[in-house]
Amino acid sequence: MSRIFTQIIFVVLFVCATSVVVQAQSITVSGTVKDKQSKEALAGVSIIIKGQSGGTSTNGNGAFTFSTTAKLPFTLVASSVGFGTVEQQITGSTTGINIELETAVVLGGDVVVSASRTPERILESPVSIERMSAATIKEIAAPSFYDALNNMKGVESSMQSLTFKSINTRGFNSNGNTRFNQYIDGMDNQAPGLNFSVGNIVGITELDIDNVELLPGASSALYGAGGINGTLLMTSKDPFKYQGASFQYKTGVNHVNDDNSSVQPFNQLDVRLAKSWNNKFGFKAAFSFLQAKDWFGNNYSNFDRVANSVKPGTRASDPGYDGVNVYGDEVNANLQFVARGVLATQPAAVGAFNNFIGLGLTYPQIVNLVSTNPAYTALRPALPLLGVAYSLNKGTTSNQQVSRTGYNEEDLVDYNTKSLKTSGALYYNFTNTIQLSAQANWGTGTSVYTGSDRYSLRNFNIGQYKLELKGQDFFVKAYTTQERSGDSYISSILGSYINEKTTPSASAWFPTYTVAYSAAKSQGASEEAANAAARAAADAGRAQPGSVSFGTNKETIKNTNISATNFGTGIYGARFDDKTNLYHYEGMYNFTNAFNNVIEFQVGASSRLYQLRSGGTIFDDLNRKIDINEYGAFAQAGKKFGEFFKLTVAGRYDKSTNFEGRFTPRITGVFTVAKNNNIRLSYQTGYRNPTTQNQYIDLSVGGGSQRLIGGLPESLAKYGLGTEATKGYTENSYRAYQSALATGSPTTGILQKYTFDSRGVRPESVQAYEIGYKGLLGPKLLIDAYGYYNQYKDFITAVNVYQQVGTTTNYVKYGVPVNAEGKVTSYGAALGLDYLIGKYNISGNVSYNQIGDLPANYINDFNTPKIRYNLGLGNKEIVKNFGFNVSYRWQDQFYWNSSFSAGQVPAYSTLDAQVSLRIPSVMSVVKLGGSNILNKYYFTSYGNPQAGAIYYLAFTFNP
Repeated sequence: MSRIFTQIIFVVLFVCATSVVVQAQSITVSGTVKDKQSKEALAGVSIIIKGQSGGTSTNGNGAFTFSTTAKLPFTLVASSVGFGTVEQQITGSTTGINIELETAVVLGGDVVVSASRTPERILESPVSIERMSAATIKEIAAPSFYDALNNMKGVESSMQSLTFKSINTRGFNSNGNTRFNQYIDGMDNQAPGLNFSVGNIVGITELDIDNVELLPGASSALYGAGGINGTLLMTSKDPFKYQGASFQYKTGVNHVNDDNSSVQPFNQLDVRLAKSWNNKFGFKAAFSFLQAKDWFGNNYSNFDRVANSVKPGTRASDPGYDGVNVYGDEVNANLQFVARGVLATQPAAVGAFNNFIGLGLTYPQIVNLVSTNPAYTALRPALPLLGVAYSLNKGTTSNQQVSRTGYNEEDLVDYNTKSLKTSGALYYNFTNTIQLSAQANWGTGTSVYTGSDRYSLRNFNIGQYKLELKGQDFFVKAYTTQERSGDSYISSILGSYINEKTTPSASAWFPTYTVAYSAAKSQGASEEAANAAARAAADAGRAQPGSVSFGTNKETIKNTNISATNFGTGIYGARFDDKTNLYHYEGMYNFTNAFNNVIEFQVGASSRLYQLRSGGTIFDDLNRKIDINEYGAFAQAGKKFGEFFKLTVAGRYDKSTNFEGRFTPRITGVFTVAKNNNIRLSYQTGYRNPTTQNQYIDLSVGGGSQRLIGGLPESLAKYGLGTEATKGYTENSYRAYQSALATGSPTTGILQKYTFDSRGVRPESVQAYEIGYKGLLGPKLLIDAYGYYNQYKDFITAVNVYQQVGTTTNYVKYGVPVNAEGKVTSYGAALGLDYLIGKYNISGNVSYNQIGDLPANYINDFNTPKIRYNLGLGNKEIVKNFGFNVSYRWQDQFYWNSSFSAGQVPAYSTLDAQVSLRIPSVMSVVKLGGSNILNKYYFTSYGNPQAGAIYYLAFTFNP
């Protein structure tokens, strides 16, 4: 922290020392704002001077007053949610100003920034962009604005828990989406140790959100690495424009008609306070706390990890059962292989038993002979092995995988969801256009998210701290993101290690299972009965959920770091200790005004540092510190040719510590075919670096059955996977080898070595082509349509290899990120309509996404439905002070494929609705609403929980 703040202070002192701040005589601007129709005073109306920073908002009586150094004449801009914006020129007296606003919904009137990093009308955006304004946010029916992002055209999400959702556009959706960028007030919202945004766990509170802008598709030319599939930018409210105290209390229920739980309460409190003085100094603070019972992960389908697909069977019918949301049953072994290993412990006794079997004696006869004949007294201690030898000899031992008995997710993770978000900011206006701000966002909570595993996040927290100086044509900023994993742990490791703590797999559980199974088979038991008897015997000492031993072991293991695990001493840990930090520095200058608007020209540069600090619980940093540096610079030039065509060209160069430099260009063109009707064409490129975990992870998972390592050459060298003599074998050949070994078949030549690319894992990239149209057909119909074609290269995926331990028959399984060979293509289209009928706003959109060509060795993880659509109907004032909003969403079925699980996601639909009553006398709104109000349980991604309805009642003061 000391390093970044030293640098920040230096930058600020330098800028302040070299900036000329003219202190002109200030004047007072004051007046009132009323509703033009009702003549009622309007509170909370934003009042600013056009083209300048600062401003104020009206109080409860509709009055406003502020000081400014601006010189007459200037233009006041008055705006408020649900009203049309009014611009009023001030040429004489600056006091006693009267402004009247009219209720209005203006289609296509939004101004966006993110598409070109400069303000422009949304109708003239050179690329597809979606926007959620303050007025839209106020009217949403969903429990939060983040939940309502699904209503945007082409947007989909993966819901891992109540508070953890990953947003995506244009295919290849995933848990913890590393192909989608998310920014909050210009700060990258990713957790630096994970390299993806953690939803809105640490984000903007609902009372402080001003607008959301979404760029579907690639955007690396302007925003750097990441964002191959999209970029989301969220902006909080300016304290000069939105002043005063406000709060919102929302209470409700979920888990209605849920087989896993009784009805549970849902409560959320939001508070915001903002104030400015003399149009110079401003501050704001916001707070949000949510508490609820999370959705349950209860997918007990039988998962085949070799084929990465669901297969028939339950725990009762399949000895190798591996439940999707059951943990600890990932540990398995081949029954014949274990049987041969058990017999190898006492070869002399087994030889004697085989002689008896060779004489044609039955199992009961041999038992009787050894038990009663004094000549065989020495064999009696080994008598339990007789059944194993007998069953193998007679061929009744199945060549099957047997898994340990696991624990359901609800027994391992913490479903008591909590989310606390706080933020504060200070602002100082040096002049009417130059502003210095300091901002801090901090959040903590308890949740569950899905990566290659299900992670229970307990007391997880992220802090973001920013200092920024900006003017009309420039900004310089520095911020840091501090990630702390708190008491978080990995659920499957916890389940596996509770088993290991009570009955070690290799030395006790599997041998016990095999002996009991063989004894039953030798006495003529059926396969089903033999497996049932064997599991009962092996699980005899198992810690049962709810028992004292289970609770004790669970608490010990989940509070012990993974890096402390030592099988030899019986120490097991499932906790990860991530304290990774990100430091980011960035500046940009817009020369457009300097060039008298003849040409638009911007340049910018950034520098970023990742400090990986996990103490060996996630990364290969137990005995070292790992730093990753990234640098980048961009330039963009735009030129308007007459009133009918605008061309923009942009390019960015980026360099990372572990990868070669990369140039990403962008070319866009906007054709104005008629007033407020534009056709856009674009060619964009995007790329993303392998995540910090792709590069440096070093983690034992699955009860010690697998090690995940980074894909860099140094990681491959550390474990000898790049050396010919110690290379790992492919998964398919290893499975074939094990099958042959178990049945006693020849094994020569079966194992095939896997050769990694000497460069290690590399960045993946995309080339994106798009054509679109956005236009107003009269004042009441807005149309937005686009079609796109994407071509991806070097997709980052993963392989499993098996490395032999010396000359033994033991093998270590490694999971390693690699790049898929060949190119992957995808394409799609979308159409959105907004139509006004009186005060009613009817909206709808439909999107189509499809994957095209695939390399031969690429596993399809497009994870996107072909068709999805949204319908909406709303009226903010159907009668005086009373409004409503309804949103319907449907999406087609599709197949989900991820490192955690794979399976079919059925088609589903949801209906959100709300009715609201505005109470002007107390500046309040009461809202009654719900999401998925028909309570049809659904899941968005395979292996994640099903979500039902949330019904709520909200009271908001001074919204």
